[in-house]
Amino acid sequence: MPQRIGRLFIIKTRTEVWLVIYAMALGAIERGRHYIEVYPGNMGLVLALACTGVVFLAGAKLLDSVRPAEQLVPTTARARSPRPAAFSRSRPKVRQSRFGSRSPLSRRTGSRPTTRP
Repeated sequence: MPQRIGRLFIIKTRTEVWLVIYAMALGAIERGRHYIEVYPGNMGLVLALACTGVVFLAGAKLLDSVRPAEQLVPTTARARSPRPAAFSRSRPKVRQSRFGSRSPLSRRTGSRPTTRP
C-alpha cells in the first residue's frame, strides 16, 4: 500500500513538470509579496526576486530530469549504426614535427612577400 501511494508523487511526464513549476511559481510570488510587506524597501525586493529566481533554477532541474520518450528504433537499424568513438582520458602524445623546430612556412623558397610596397 505505501508503494501505491508513493507512485503518486513521482513526476513522469513533462506536463507534470510544468504543473509543478506553475505551483512553485504561485507559492514564490505569494512569499515574495509577504517579504515586500514585512521588509519594506530594497531588502524586501531582493528577497522577492530571490524567491522567483529559485523557481527558474528548480524548474530547469526538473525539466532536465524528465527526458522526452525516445522513438523506438528497429533492432536491424540499431545493429547497422556505427559505434560512437571511445572517449580517451589519457593525455595527448607529443609528436615530433618533420621540420624539427622550424615551422613549415620558413622552409618555403621563392615565395613573394605578402606586404605591398
